[in-house]
Amino acid sequence: MSERLETITYPVKDLAAAKSLFGALLGVEPYVDEVYYVGFRAPGHPELGLDPNGHAKGLTGPVPYWRVTDVRASLAELVDAGAEVVQDVQDVGGGKLIASVRDANGNDIGLTQEP
Repeated sequence: MSERLETITYPVKDLAAAKSLFGALLGVEPYVDEVYYVGFRAPGHPELGLDPNGHAKGLTGPVPYWRVTDVRASLAELVDAGAEVVQDVQDVGGGKLIASVRDANGNDIGLTQEP
């Protein structure tokens, strides 16, 4: 089902403070720096994203996003395996699709499909 861990997104309340902290941790500047999302790409690591709206969406911790070849089929497989849909398939720009589920232990799992 999955190809690899693609992105880890953190819900944050103070975007500026989080951007400073993760910039220092990773040693790179963000490649995306918007009010709705800040993204970092550091060599050898999955993308790290900061979501200032994450808490409002009910997120309480980081969400790993796994790259898959078919996000809809993968979402259906996870639901069949007992997961609950948190976010249905959504195009986040340029044809990139994401979705997320929550497992029985309360852990969020994201899926991403490149165009």
